[in-house]
Amino acid sequence: MTGIWLAVGYLIVINAVACGMMRADKQRARQHRRRIPEKRLLLAAAVGGAAGAWLGMRRWRHKTKHAAFAAGLPLMTLAQAALLIWLAMRLLRLI
Repeated sequence: MTGIWLAVGYLIVINAVACGMMRADKQRARQHRRRIPEKRLLLAAAVGGAAGAWLGMRRWRHKTKHAAFAAGLPLMTLAQAALLIWLAMRLLRLI
């Protein structure tokens, strides 16, 4: 049972980090400062933070015209949600 709570905690943290990275990159863009590389933003999304990155993208209207983000983040979010549902069902021995 401890593993489940660790996973939930990880997902909360990585999604908050991914959302914060989108906000920080938007602020840096407005201030003409050094940006967060797109690879790093997508990596944060790929390791579990897709929903947070997607939320940040929509909230701060950042990277909305980039196909890797506009299409990739919703697809990653769906894939991660499907994986979570599958794992939860597996843990509950429903499949």
